Amino acid sequence: MRVVGLRLESGQKVPEHRNAIPVALIVTVGRLHFDDGSGQGEVGAGEMLLINPGERHTYRADVETSAYLVFAGLPGVRSRMWSLRQKG
Repeated sequence: MRVVGLRLESGQKVPEHRNAIPVALIVTVGRLHFDDGSGQGEVGAGEMLLINPGERHTYRADVETSAYLVFAGLPGVRSRMWSLRQKG
């Protein structure tokens, strides 16, 4: 597992890209607008976006935004897709 801090100024955009491993993007301040090719949305402070391996995605900030990217896995190792299970 690897954790990386991300800070975007208002108006900054991360170009479309893919990751080889699952990533959890956790917003701590501000909000991010994201587009994964099949849908768009917004993630605000205290919320998390799960990105599966190989998914194309981009995000941008309309306000100063801070987040953590949690990379869960190793490149070249078969990764599992993210799933959120509810306890029954």
